[in-house]
Amino acid sequence: MSSSSIDTAEIFDFIIIGAGIAGASVAAFLAPDAKICVLEAESQAGYHSTGRSAAMYVPAYGPPIIRMLTRASGRFFNAPPDGFSETPLLSPRDILLIAKPSQETQLAQFQAEMEEAQNLVAISADEMRARQPLLRKGYASKGLIDPTGSDIDVHALHRGFLRQMRQEGGQFLPNARVQSLRREKGVWHIRLKDRMLYARTIINAAGAWAEEIGQMAGAEEIGLVPKRRTALLIDPPAGLDLAKMPMTIDIEEAFYLKPEAGQILISPANEDPMAACDAQPDEMDIAICVDRIEGAFDLKLRRFQAKWAGLRSFVADKEPVVGYSDKVDGFFWLAGQGGYGIQSCPAMGQLAAALALGQPVPDEIAAAGITAHMLHPSRLSSAL
Repeated sequence: MSSSSIDTAEIFDFIIIGAGIAGASVAAFLAPDAKICVLEAESQAGYHSTGRSAAMYVPAYGPPIIRMLTRASGRFFNAPPDGFSETPLLSPRDILLIAKPSQETQLAQFQAEMEEAQNLVAISADEMRARQPLLRKGYASKGLIDPTGSDIDVHALHRGFLRQMRQEGGQFLPNARVQSLRREKGVWHIRLKDRMLYARTIINAAGAWAEEIGQMAGAEEIGLVPKRRTALLIDPPAGLDLAKMPMTIDIEEAFYLKPEAGQILISPANEDPMAACDAQPDEMDIAICVDRIEGAFDLKLRRFQAKWAGLRSFVADKEPVVGYSDKVDGFFWLAGQGGYGIQSCPAMGQLAAALALGQPVPDEIAAAGITAHMLHPSRLSSAL
């Protein structure tokens, strides 16, 4: 069907490919001002990275632009719109960064480089073990406590954005894997398995598949690399107070441990490059995780309650890619959030919606230091 024969009532202003946290958040902010539809290749939204994340809100975590976006998201997390969620989105949890004697230089360097260093509190080995009773005696010599961290209710956050989008008239289509993309006379023709959709603009929020969608549209390459991360759930030792236990991270991010829904989540914090897929945990990653966790904590890991893997997708500078393609009209990138997409999604969604609508960076986000150029795909051309 040619563009001239399409009923304009069938044309969406925006079709968003991907219903993870990136797609859901931009959809929620776009829906009041545009006719939108969100496509999800799987049977449920957030099946891949979003649904497998035990995210935390940590303003001091991530590369510089991510930290700016995370700070700018704080107001939303603490005071979401009326009816957004039946439960609080955040539950306070301290972050404990630990260093062995050989890592003390890295710990000091981290503290010196962080803009948020005023929030970081240096603590002794004894204080660390008082806060983290699982920490093996003699393992870590110095540590930093970040009291600004919180657990994020990822399910409530994701569901809230999708609900907000629907309330504003946005549509959601599951089992809607894109087969092909074609642009004709200013309109995108999006072929699914059993139907054709039409849109003036495509927003590519396809996560680990974003590069594939970009190639399908004829857009520039951004060098996106999906990387697998493995996580395991274990039962806590009897009598342990998980409510007050901090998330504990090795300063070189070789592992982390955090309470999670009455159990303990552990990870080797791996980043294994691989093709976009339904990621599964690798036995070698599990063995590495066991070795690192048992070395640092008084735990014997013999049985796991659950194990899984998810993909965190990065470009070369590990910052997000947000903005219109320089190569193809009407194609908007929203990709490369890595493992930071959930903690930064309120500001990211608002910013992406504004830029997609041709509006300036919202004042509160601009005040955090963000400019459109920082995130635009053109910044990557020299790195590819």
